Order: sequence, then C-alpha cells, then structure tokens
Amino acid sequence: MSYQVLARKWRPRNFSTLVGQEHVVRALSHALAEQRLHHAYLFTGTRGVGKTTIARILAKSLNCETGITATPCGQCSACQEIDSGRFVDLLEVDAATNTRVDEMRQLLENAVYAPTRGRFKVYVIDEVHMLSNSAFNAMLKTLEEPPEHVKFILATTDPQKIPVTVLSRCLQFNLKQMPAVAITGHLAHILQAEGVPYDMPALALVARSAAGSMRDALSLLDQAIAHGAGKVEEAQVRGMLGTVDQDFLLAILEALHAGEAGVLLQVAADMGVRSLSFTAALQELGALLTRIQIVQCVPSAIDDDEPEKERIVALARAFSPEFVQLAYQIVNVGRTELASAPDEYSGFVMTLLRLHAFRPSSVADVVGSVAPRSRVQVPAARVQPPVQQAVPQPAPPPARAEAPAVSRAPAASAGAGDWHQIVAALSLSGLARELAQNCELRKLADGQCLLRLSPKQTHLQMKPNPDRLQQALADYLGHPVQLRIELAENEVDTPAATAGKQRQELQERAENAIAQDVFVRDVIDAFEASVVQTSIKPIV
Repeated sequence: MSYQVLARKWRPRNFSTLVGQEHVVRALSHALAEQRLHHAYLFTGTRGVGKTTIARILAKSLNCETGITATPCGQCSACQEIDSGRFVDLLEVDAATNTRVDEMRQLLENAVYAPTRGRFKVYVIDEVHMLSNSAFNAMLKTLEEPPEHVKFILATTDPQKIPVTVLSRCLQFNLKQMPAVAITGHLAHILQAEGVPYDMPALALVARSAAGSMRDALSLLDQAIAHGAGKVEEAQVRGMLGTVDQDFLLAILEALHAGEAGVLLQVAADMGVRSLSFTAALQELGALLTRIQIVQCVPSAIDDDEPEKERIVALARAFSPEFVQLAYQIVNVGRTELASAPDEYSGFVMTLLRLHAFRPSSVADVVGSVAPRSRVQVPAARVQPPVQQAVPQPAPPPARAEAPAVSRAPAASAGAGDWHQIVAALSLSGLARELAQNCELRKLADGQCLLRLSPKQTHLQMKPNPDRLQQALADYLGHPVQLRIELAENEVDTPAATAGKQRQELQERAENAIAQDVFVRDVIDAFEASVVQTSIKPIV
C-alpha cells in the first residue's frame, strides 16, 4: 500500500477533530442544529488553516443520510463518498484555473437540476478571488437567489479582491492562523498515534516554522520524520529547518547585558562557522525580545515548560522595558538592511555592535530606573539635607526654556551638593533624568526652581522632559514648583559631570592596579603580551 502523507491522512473528518477554529465550528454547529441554513458561505484565511476541510465537513453535515446535523456519521455512503472525493453532488472548483465567464456559466447552468444522490448540491469554489469580473457578474444572480437544493461554499486567501456585491450575498467566516501551542499539541497527538518518537522542543520548532498553517506543519513533520530516520529530535529538526539555536541568541543578549563586545563577535563567528542564516538569526532574536517584553509586562505569561524559562526571566529582569523596545527596533531594522550590507555576516555584526553601542550603560541611566546600572556604580554624594520646604503655592505654568542671555548671579538658596542629592532621589527615567543630571541648580525657593543647562545639551529640553522634571520636583518637595531652565555654560559640576569624574578615577585606579600587578607583568614579559585597555573594568 502506498504511503499517505500526514496532511491527507490526518485531515479532520468532523468538527470535533478540527483544531484552532472554534469560533467557526460553534457558529456552524448552531446553524445546523437549528436548521438555519444560509445559501452561500465564504471562508477566508491564509493557507493551511482549514478552509477546504471545513467546506467538506459542512457538505457532509448537509448530506449525511442521518439528516442535517453538526455531527455527520461518517459511515453512510454519502459521508464516505465525500471523504474519498467521489460524491457526485459535491462539485469542487479551482477558480485559479477556471477564471473565465464561459466556464462559470457552464457550471451554473447545472445548478437548476436537482441533486443526484444527496440532499443538496454543494458547490465549493476555492480561491474564488481569482475569478474574472465577468465571471463574478455571471454568478451574482444565482448566488443571490439559488435553487433551494443548492449551497455555495466559497474559499479565498485574499478576500479584498472579491467584489462587495459578492461579499454582501455570503455568510463570511474569517479563519484564524493556528496558534503555535495548538499546532504543537496536534503534532504530538499524531506522532503518538503513529508511534514515532519525538521531542517536544522539536515540535515547537516545527510549529513556529509553520507560521500558523497546520498543513505546512504536517508537511514539515513528514520531512522531519524522514530527516531523522523515523525520529523527530530537536537537533535534527533545527538542522533541517536551518533555525538558530536559542543558546546563540540568549548568549548574545547576556553578553549585551555584560557589555562584552568581544563575546558578541565570537558568537557571530561561531554562527558563521556553522553556516547559519543571519537573516533567520535576527528574526529569531526579534521573537526572543518579544517574549522577554511579554514576561516584563505579564510575568505569568511564560509557560512552565518553556525550556529557557530561567534565562528569559533573568534577562527580563536585567533589561528595562524601554531598552527591549529599542533593541527590538534595532534588530528589525538590521534585518531589513542585510540585503544592502557588504555581506550578511558584516550586516549581522554591525547590528550586534549597534545593540552594544545603545546598551544601558551610562550613569544617567538613559533607559529608565529599572535598567541595569553601569558596572561603575557612583554613590550618591554625601551632602546636607535638602532645602527647607516652602509654603504650598498655586499651580505653576508649564516649564519653559529661556534665551542664553541670563544673569550669572550665584544660587539664591541652594547649592550644587543639594542638587546632587535631589536628583538622586527624583523618580525619573530616560531623557528627563538625563536633563536633571546635566543641569546646575541656580535657585530653589518660594516655589521657584531655576536650573542652568549648557547650550551643548539643548536637545534635552525636548518635550515632555522639562514637564516630567517639574512634576518630579513637585512630588519630591511636596508642593507645586515652577521650573525655569536658562541656557549658559555651567559654573559648577553637574551630577553627570561629577559622576563622570568619579567613574574616570575608578577606571584609572583599575588600570593602575592591572599595570602594577606582578602576575600580569610576568605574563607580559614571558609571552610578549599586551593588555587590552578596553577590557579593564573597575569592580565596585
């Protein structure tokens, strides 16, 4: 007996075995149970989601010898003939090869005749959007007022190309893409019934590659069984599909968090040695960042059986949501730029280095208060307590920036040390925090706050950064405050400048310690080695 492919062997024969289209099954089952039958149905959806399968099940439900039912028996001659494609009153037409008006007229001329074997004559027109305008016009009258014994079932992957005059005469059902979880479960059920050993991670890879199509998933499963010599194992499936091992992608993000550009380059080189697709790698990296963002927003959304759950959760805690969004955008842009890159490897490496260049590593904490701190932690300055809080004032107008021509009088009632401590305590993130870090406090009294910002940092005044800073100051002080920002060169160190100096001092100490280390000097002398200065990081 010849082998029958899984997609045909396991095609659902009734509504109860159909996977992933519960909303369509529910509507059709109720209509059949209550005998509320429409004369024309339109099923839309991408390839392999069950359009033709549902059409055949519906034809069986209409013509089953037990009566019109949502649960056809599957045993009568009508059901068996429909399953085998031999039922004379089920006419399946491929509109892609029968597009002309003459062919449609010939088809419809036979509609007036009563069915030969069944209760209804069912016309299934697949890819109906391929019909010509003349063919659509020819079927309009029959589609609107067909004989009582005729039912039309139309299927298409592109409903936008169907005239509205046809759409308005049909009961339309939009079939969804199959969820990966549903595909994985169905594949596992099939393999258990077939007695084929398998790994669940391998089935997850097949489901992901199928992109919502159950037929594609079954075809890939057939290929995986042949590739694995009767077994479906993760390593073999990954090699067959050319997908990138999640370890590579997780290693990239972990190296990104650690700030190790050298590790990023090594991972890229290892992927190149294995001839992995860098386009697929960036696509998978984008999907991984999506999963990380979902875990950040909804921690309970990750499945307990997720193979890399611990590493994904750790990365979700390490990165800020803002940086994950930025990284996702960088990865997607990098994937689109691969075609114009000198070669795929160069484009992939530049994308990784772009991620490294924009990683959260500054004292200004540019990606938010939940972002991982730089490995050089700068403690808050030990200063006097904040200034005396003033009596509550009326709500101030919005913050505004002034022209560069300003007075250079000393601060009225607060000093630089006060501002360092205030900034450390403010609930700010992103560019608003960067604005506060780069300002010098000139005055803070009587509900007024005057800050000085270097003209080189004018871009930090973009909305809504001043407004967010003003609101954070009001929350900190416990009363409304009017914020004004003057543009002039700073006369004292800003919090960002102070932190930069402290960071530089720590770096110099670390470099001096390495240079004076006896073991390091012995290695340099013995092997004529040299120290990579950029690899030296202070430990605090």
